[in-house]
Amino acid sequence: MKVYGITNCNTVKKALDWLKANKVDYEFHDFKKLGISAEKLHEWDSKAGYEKFMNKQGLTWKELAPEVKESIKTKEDALKLLQQKTSMIKRPVIEKDGFLFFGFDEGACGQLIR
Repeated sequence: MKVYGITNCNTVKKALDWLKANKVDYEFHDFKKLGISAEKLHEWDSKAGYEKFMNKQGLTWKELAPEVKESIKTKEDALKLLQQKTSMIKRPVIEKDGFLFFGFDEGACGQLIR
């Protein structure tokens, strides 16, 4: 299992705490320290569509200049922005055995580790 996120995100902390409490082994990828590759974003987009993991409810999106928001016309525009502004990716992202989850849900994680 691989978990992507940032360490100061409360939802990521909650997910990691839950995984530890349930003795689930995982690898953590910190967006702030390691960034995210264009290839990985394209992979996620091909599985789920970038709209699923582009967080327009968060502070990073809300603080963008209107002209930047309006410049997002294509999938490529969105993925390029997500690579530059990783805080806009819905967190955590959890990958396991071909499954892909955005955000944290105890029920979904419980199903995933069975």
